[in-house]
Amino acid sequence: MSSSGTSSPAARRVLDWRLRFGLLSLVWGFSFLFMKVGTEGFAPFQVTLGRLAFGTAVVAAAMAVKRERLPRGAWTWVHLTVAGFLLNALPFSLFAFSELTIPSSLAGICNATSPLWGMALSLVALSEDRPTRRRVAGLGIGFLGVLTVLGVWQGFDGLDVTGTALALLASLSYPVGWIYVRRTLAGSSHSHLSLTGAQLGLATLQLAVVTPLFTSVPTGFPVLPVLSVAALGVLGTGLAFLIQYDLVAEVGPTTAQMVTYFTPVIATAAGVALLGESLSWSTPVGAVVVLAGAALTQSRPRAAGTPTVTPVPEREDTRLPERPRTTASQT
Repeated sequence: MSSSGTSSPAARRVLDWRLRFGLLSLVWGFSFLFMKVGTEGFAPFQVTLGRLAFGTAVVAAAMAVKRERLPRGAWTWVHLTVAGFLLNALPFSLFAFSELTIPSSLAGICNATSPLWGMALSLVALSEDRPTRRRVAGLGIGFLGVLTVLGVWQGFDGLDVTGTALALLASLSYPVGWIYVRRTLAGSSHSHLSLTGAQLGLATLQLAVVTPLFTSVPTGFPVLPVLSVAALGVLGTGLAFLIQYDLVAEVGPTTAQMVTYFTPVIATAAGVALLGESLSWSTPVGAVVVLAGAALTQSRPRAAGTPTVTPVPEREDTRLPERPRTTASQT
C-alpha cells in the first residue's frame, strides 16, 4: 500500500484504517452501555471521575512513550480548564445522570444530535460558517428526527423528560466546547496529544473536587460496575482518543468524523441485546432521520477533481488540527 522508499506513519500502522474506524464505532457505541452498568453500582459523579481517571492514565502513558511534554503558558491552561469542563466533565456527568432514568440506547441517540447543535451554533458563533439551503434543510430534518424519537405527538407519554433533557444538554455541551477550542487554542504550537492529555487531567481534577461534595464513599465495589467504569475510561475515553487522532491524521477529519453516524446504531443494538431495553418504532425511525439531517449539515459541495480522502501526511503534524464540527471525539 505504501510507495517504495517511504516510511510514512501509515506504513507503520498495523491495522487498516477501516478496522480502526470500526473499532472506534464499537467502543463509543458500547460506552453508553458501560455508563448504564456503572451507574448500577456507583453514583453518576463517581462513574465520571473513574472514567476520566482511567482515560487520563491511558493518554498520559501515550505521552510518556512519545516523550510529549505538558503545554506551557498560563492562558493555555485557563483555556484547557474551560475545554475540560465543556468537553469532558460536564457532558460525561450529564450522560451518567441521564442514564439513571432513560435507556442507554436513547442516550446514544441523543448524542447523535451533537452535529445538529454544532451546525446551529456555528452559524451564530463562527463567521466562516455560512448557511446554505442544504445545511439549513439538514438542521430542520435533524430536529424533526429528534421530535420523532421523543414521540412528540403522544405528548412525551412514557418518556422521562428530565433524563432525556440531560442527555440532550450533554450533546449540546460538545459543540459549545469545540467552538471555544477553535476560538482559543486553534493553531497552538503544542501538540494535539499534549493538549488533550492536559485537558483530560484538568477535567479529572474538576470531578475530584466535585464528587466528594455530592457523594459518599461507596460501601462496596461490585465487579461488573467496576469493570464497566474501567472499560469506559480505558476504551471509551483513552484508547478512543488515540484511535481517533490516528484516523484524523491518516484520512482527515471529514472521513474520521463519520463514526458519529454509527455510534447510535451500536448503542441501540447493545442496549436492546445485552440490557433488554425496550424499543418502540419511533426510536429507530427518528434516529435515522436525525442521522440523515446531521449528514446534510456536514456535507459540503466538492470542487471537481477534489479527492474524497485526505492524503496521508508524510509526518505527523504536531500542531493542533482544526476540530471537526461533529463532537463524537469525546462520547
